[in-house]
Amino acid sequence: MNETKPEYLSIPDVAEMLEITPSQVRRLIEERHLAAKRIDNVLRVPALFLLNSETISGLRGTLILLEDSGFSNDEAIDWVLSESEELGGTPIDELRKGHKAPVRRAIQMLA
Repeated sequence: MNETKPEYLSIPDVAEMLEITPSQVRRLIEERHLAAKRIDNVLRVPALFLLNSETISGLRGTLILLEDSGFSNDEAIDWVLSESEELGGTPIDELRKGHKAPVRRAIQMLA
């Protein structure tokens, strides 16, 4: 399988894209509207978590459900960005299309 590495954005880059402050981006992360992980000791957000200068609808519920299923923050990000046989693609691609129900069913099958 030929997997490409996802692009990650710094907090200031996300703030610029969303036209908000870095503090507001951190709040979105704390409230699970976004997720971030440390890469080279810098907190970064996957670029795919943004669409048309907005956060992805359904991402928050997905992240909360993964957390409730025992996933760590980094594991949840990795799962959302990884290929899923059940979905025939990545969960984030499904969320970007507005298809949150199949993603939630795939998570329930993990438990």
